[in-house]
Parts: sequence; C-alpha cells; structure tokens
Amino acid sequence: MISPRKRGVALAVVIVLLFMGTFSIQRGQHLPSTLAEYQSQKLNWSQCYDNFECSYLQVPVDYSNFREGRFRLHVLRLKAIDQKNKIGSLVINPGGPGASGVDYAYNAEYIFGPSLLEKYDIVGFDPRGIGGSDPIRCLTDSQTDASFAADSKPDNQKELNTLISEMRQYVSRCESKTKDILHYSTADSARDMDLLRSALGQKKLNYLGVSYGTYLGTLYADYFPNKVGRMVLDGAISPIVSSTEQNLMQAIGFDSALNAFIADCYKHLDCVLEQPVEKAQKQFISLFKKASINPLLGTNGRPVTESLVVLGTAYTLYDRSTGWPQLRGALKEAFSGNGQEFLSLADDYAQRNGDGTYNTNETDAQFVIDCLDWKGPRTTAEIVDEAKVFAEKAPVFGPYLAYSGLSCQFFPKLSIASPVIKKISTSPILIVGTTRDPATPYKWALDLHNTILNSRLISLNGDGHTGYGHGSSCVDSAVDHYLLTGTAPALDLACSSPS
Repeated sequence: MISPRKRGVALAVVIVLLFMGTFSIQRGQHLPSTLAEYQSQKLNWSQCYDNFECSYLQVPVDYSNFREGRFRLHVLRLKAIDQKNKIGSLVINPGGPGASGVDYAYNAEYIFGPSLLEKYDIVGFDPRGIGGSDPIRCLTDSQTDASFAADSKPDNQKELNTLISEMRQYVSRCESKTKDILHYSTADSARDMDLLRSALGQKKLNYLGVSYGTYLGTLYADYFPNKVGRMVLDGAISPIVSSTEQNLMQAIGFDSALNAFIADCYKHLDCVLEQPVEKAQKQFISLFKKASINPLLGTNGRPVTESLVVLGTAYTLYDRSTGWPQLRGALKEAFSGNGQEFLSLADDYAQRNGDGTYNTNETDAQFVIDCLDWKGPRTTAEIVDEAKVFAEKAPVFGPYLAYSGLSCQFFPKLSIASPVIKKISTSPILIVGTTRDPATPYKWALDLHNTILNSRLISLNGDGHTGYGHGSSCVDSAVDHYLLTGTAPALDLACSSPS
C-alpha cells in the first residue's frame, strides 16, 4: 500500500547505517521520576562518524505516569563552524512519520549552505519508535517485502477479505513485538522535543521540519507557544482535516502531479505516452491493472506487482529533476514487458537493499504513528463506499489511497483523543508550500497558514515535494535570512521554480 507521507525528502546521498546502542545509557544510571528531573538532564556527547557527536536523551514513556519507564532518543549533532559566534542549535526533522532525524542531520552538509552551517549546531534526533530510539518492530524483511507487494486495491469481496486478513495480521505482529505501542504518537514526540530543547540549553526551539515534520512542529507550537524560536515548516500537513480528507487530497495531488509529468513527457523523444492527457492516464490505469493480473518481472525474476508499479510511479513524482526522467524510462521498459526499473524505484522508496534487507524501520513506524495520530478510523463499509468518490476525483491514485486507512480500525483502542488545534499564537513561523506538491498538497500550507497566527507563507509555483533546497533562490534566500536573523518576510512571498 502506498504511503505518500512516508518520505520527507529524497536525499542525493547514501544514508549511513548507524550502529545503534553504541551510545547507550549506562546500567545503574538514575531513572528520572518527575518532569523536572527530565527537564534538568544534560546530554553526554561522544564523538561519532568523524566530525559528528552522538548522545541519548531520556524521555518518559507516558507523560501522565512517569512510573511507566522511559525511552532513549538517539541524538546526533554537527557543531557550528563558528562556535564563538553561533546562534544556537537548529533541530531538524525529515518527516515520515518514521524517517530518521539522525540520518537527516548526518547529511546536513548537503542540505544547508555554508552560512547556516557556520552559525548553527545542526541537531537531528530519532523520535520515539524510530531508528535508534526504541524502534517499533512489526515485520521481518521478508514480511515487509510481501507487504509492499500485496494487493492494495481490492476489486471484489474476496480481495477485500484478503486485505482485511493481512491488515489484522500486521496489527497483531506490531502489538506482539512492540512494548508500549500506544505511546508513540507525534503528540508525545512534540513533548519530547521540548525536553531536547532544554537539554541543548536553548531558551527557545529553533526548528526546521519538512513534510510530516511540519506536523511535529505544529504540535510543538501549539503545546509550547512561548518556547518557539525560529521555525520553518516546509511541505505542510494540515492540522484541521480528517484522515479521510488527507487521503483524498493526497490522491488528487498525486493525480495532478502525474498530469504535470504527462504534459512534460510529450516534449521528450523517449516519451511512450499517448495524447491527449486523458489517454495517457488510461495507459497508467491499464498498466496497473495488467500488473495485478500478470506481474511484470525484474531482471532477477522477482515479481513486480501492481502495488510495486504504483509505488514506483508515486516515488518519481516527488522530484521533477530526477524522478520524471526515471519514470519515462520505467514506462518504456514496462511497455516492453520489463519491470526492473519500476522495481528499483519501489525499492528505493522503501529503502530496500539488494540483499533484501531494509535500511530502517520506517515502514513499521509510519504505520503505528499514523494510526495513533489520526484516530477515528472509518469502518470497512465506509471505506468501500468512499472508494467510489476517490476513484471519481483521482482516477489514477484514488482507488489505492482510498484503502490506506483500513488497518487502523484494527489497532488497539485508545482513550486519548487526537489533538484538536484551533488557532496558534506564537512568534513568526515560516511556512513553505509548493503549488503542485503531490504528497502535501498546497491547500494544506494554506490551512496551516490560517491556523498559525502571525505566520508567513512562501508559495513556490512548482512541482515536487517541499520547496526549500530545490533550486529556488527566492525560497532559499528567504528561509536562510529568517534563520540567520530571526526576521520573517514583511509579507507573504510568491516564488517560482527555476526553469
């Protein structure tokens, strides 16, 4: 099943496998029993990965009952070049939910320009349940393979029953393998981030969150408005829509991004799509359907199922410069019966290695955290009925995203309701929205802008997921100036992607 929120940013560098446990808390170390004790802890930094520093932060499993124990959050820091004149720490998060903030910070030199690296300690942390922070575990590598390849769009009652059985099994595995499974929400992580702010010795939190990282930042601003420093939220999650509305808007967003790809494809000699756009859309739908009946094959004989082709297609729409050429090549191969390129794209998205192992636990973490964050799941009957609306409004991706909330109805019952955010009043926050963003539709940036009073919106007229660091000097200079000086633009900005 595709999960477009899953990837915060696609880095053009290799993600390093971190050796978890190297910087563990020593046996016998005092366990905090009050919030004040958690707030007063200091980070014990150790050198790691050449010029980085690593540590662990202790946070309570349950903020309403400190006797429930604690999680250890893995933290990584790249120290500012100019320590004498540095501004402070900039905490960053790449989204997901489930993506590693430690990996993100490890790539800081590829993400930020020299001026920010000079003035800020760049700090990334793995939120609870992710990476090196008491990771959520549900599936083995082979089970994860099967999950990605499974039929995510049931076309009849038999296929629906199979999907329901698979989802029940997934939830059961998560429950049996993950202790404290009800304490991995983004609301908890927002509270953890304030403990991190305190441990870093910062009076206010300077933060850059992208994609789902914007929701983490939004909750932090809602819970701790007086502790917000310089905050940038790029690729916004709307805090005021239901999970059903989220899925529908994402489906429409991915269809819109696909249409933009199709229009551009016609300009290239290697384009195998028919004109006009409506015929090209039907080609995609036909390709997906054929793969559901007779999967394509990779070069090693591995089946390339319908879901893997859909996932590979979605992945290419995150970044116009690299993804669109890859999609043209994958289509050319697929129309001749070769599914290897689509398989490679799906594996890249899932962070699957050639030997069948996975770099991260992001898939399992994303599944659990999503269900905790967006409660009130639809019933199976409601999902089946709403799938017709999804297919009508987003004919290519809608039929798949319509079923993305099916599993949460089998999740353990919660007594805590989802956060309700009305209006947030804090210091100026910078919001970046890309007009044809497939994963976080531009409307969500408008929603967040209207929710956070005194915020400034940078609108990037362009394609792809998120706006900062994608070649627009208009966006990049405004964000950098704000982070370096604390001065937000006087008015909302309208920027354009480079041609």
